[in-house]
Amino acid sequence: MCDQDHFDDDIKKYSRRDIGALAALGVSAAILFPQDAKALEVQEQEVTIKTPDGQCDAYFVTPAKGAHAAVLVWPDIFGLRPAFRQMAKRLAEAGYSVLVVNPFYRSMKAPTAPQGASTPIQEVVALARGLNAKTHQADGAAFVAWLDTQPQVDKSKKIGTIGYCMGGPIVMRTAAAVPERIGAGCSFHGGGLVTKEPESPHLLIPKMKGAFLIAIAENDDQRDPDSKKVLKESFEAAKLSAEIEVYPAGHGWCPPDTRVYNKEQSERAWARMLATFEKGLG
Repeated sequence: MCDQDHFDDDIKKYSRRDIGALAALGVSAAILFPQDAKALEVQEQEVTIKTPDGQCDAYFVTPAKGAHAAVLVWPDIFGLRPAFRQMAKRLAEAGYSVLVVNPFYRSMKAPTAPQGASTPIQEVVALARGLNAKTHQADGAAFVAWLDTQPQVDKSKKIGTIGYCMGGPIVMRTAAAVPERIGAGCSFHGGGLVTKEPESPHLLIPKMKGAFLIAIAENDDQRDPDSKKVLKESFEAAKLSAEIEVYPAGHGWCPPDTRVYNKEQSERAWARMLATFEKGLG
């Protein structure tokens, strides 16, 4: 989960005033992304997915034609919102069938953060704390199963999963819950990947079978410099491919509507994600 104890300090250190202004004005995140001449035509829809605990509202966007490898997206603490729809659409334009879920569906439908990424973090922390290792794994399995019933998903290919902030640990738990289907996982400024708790995500690595990208924010690394070493050793012991790197950017740098968005480093992480998918999804 986001480290709310340091959140305000991080905002002051890494904030990009132009991005904050855009977010405040409600300007579309799409204007921040470079245009790809090879982008596929896509179709998008709002969907509802049945899980063991209820009905999850989600966004599903796919290339308009054919069946493709699927990607399951776990948003940050500010939840399913326009910025994540735009990122998912961009990924679909690159040739993937993409599902972005509302991780807080047990409590409320999206939008769960009234002001998007500008919402005071204290207003959404309770939502994140309402989830746990058990809900993470149950949801991951349910969403992967749903994807495997969709005609836009090529079941002969592995599924990818990506997560931001609190979504990082959920990516790892999803990869462990359905290892035969998850071929690649990416964590962007994920929080709590290595803890001292018996349910620490890193302890699940021996159950996984996919390639991984772990993109760490520099301020997260400064507070917990040992985690990257533990992750590297754990992936090596499991004989899994893992690219683990500290990026010169603050926690939350990837979604384009955050006040710490770093376009250069976000684009670099995006390129590494696509390379991870090319390697792991077949």
